[in-house]
Amino acid sequence: MTLLYTTLGARRRDQLGMILPHEHVFVDLRTPETPGHGVAAADDVLRLMGLPIAAAAVAGVSAIVDCGPIGVGRRADILKHVSEATSMPIVVPTGIYREPWVPAWALAASETTLEDWMRGELDDQIEHSGVRAGFIKLSAGDDGMTDAERRILRAATRAATTSGAAIGSHTIRAQVVHDQLDTLEATGGDPSRFVWIHASADTLATNLEIAARGAWIEYDWIGEPADDPMFIERVLRMCDAGYADRLLLSHDRGWYDPAQPGGGRPKPYTYIIEVFLPRLRAAGANDALIHQLTVVNPFAAFSR
Repeated sequence: MTLLYTTLGARRRDQLGMILPHEHVFVDLRTPETPGHGVAAADDVLRLMGLPIAAAAVAGVSAIVDCGPIGVGRRADILKHVSEATSMPIVVPTGIYREPWVPAWALAASETTLEDWMRGELDDQIEHSGVRAGFIKLSAGDDGMTDAERRILRAATRAATTSGAAIGSHTIRAQVVHDQLDTLEATGGDPSRFVWIHASADTLATNLEIAARGAWIEYDWIGEPADDPMFIERVLRMCDAGYADRLLLSHDRGWYDPAQPGGGRPKPYTYIIEVFLPRLRAAGANDALIHQLTVVNPFAAFSR
């Protein structure tokens, strides 16, 4: 059975509706050695994030994929607390962000150690939290992978291959994505289980190239009205090219930031539902396509 692993347990497709495949509930973008990195009280996070999560649920969101891995303050225990209080399933990743956010222990670890660690979180739980990791989140530098990032990707590929998990990577430039896919394939991985996060940072032509290799194309900076025409054109052009079943839509919004007073000011998770999808419909997208993009695709991408 294909399942999406969340903070509230495994979910079948028929138990879920719209899924937001790239958001954040808690994130700390300071590097790991910074004093206070990733430190916050779970109740403080709930007080700030409870209302935007509740608003998302009322609007029709049935699950949120949190894309904060090791290196940017991942706290599965906090996400579980918020999830249980709001009844919102949250998908939490294993994996490690790019340098300089790679912690010292990971820089020193062998590929086998990294693989075993990721596989353990995918098969069992994250840091005694009771939360089973749903996928693997990585990143790569804009000018190419470092030796450490390539080593982490190879370990992640092996863990993904044996567990069935997806790999999502914050990667800005398409040439780096091509290099990641080359490395993944050389390690025995499947490009159809790779998600190019922030694909809109490069061109439509490169989005088409990467989709042709089988990977998911994620447009996850949706939320500014001035950008809607570009995203709508990208979605429709990708669909015209036959890739409607490889597209993901999200905001990359939230979040509680322990580096900010009071956790900062989170951005809502409802723009896509309230603004973007009506505009996409007005541009010619029918209900079947909207369902594909918001319900079918994110479950297919992140379930296993």
